[in-house]
Amino acid sequence: MDAAEIRDMSMEDILAELDDAREALMRLRFQLTTGELTDHNQIRFTRRKIARLQTVITERAAAENKEGEA
Repeated sequence: MDAAEIRDMSMEDILAELDDAREALMRLRFQLTTGELTDHNQIRFTRRKIARLQTVITERAAAENKEGEA
């Protein structure tokens, strides 16, 4: 999922996706600790997905604040 797809989503969907990604990261870290994880790149991809989601949330918050000041 790239940033353009995230920007097309509603805020509720973004927040739900963020919760899911954080949960997935927690599960991946647990699997890493227990030795069950075979593809270590999944952690990196999940962390980047979380960062993209948070970036879009921050962009929207900044846009709302800018509109509110004008």
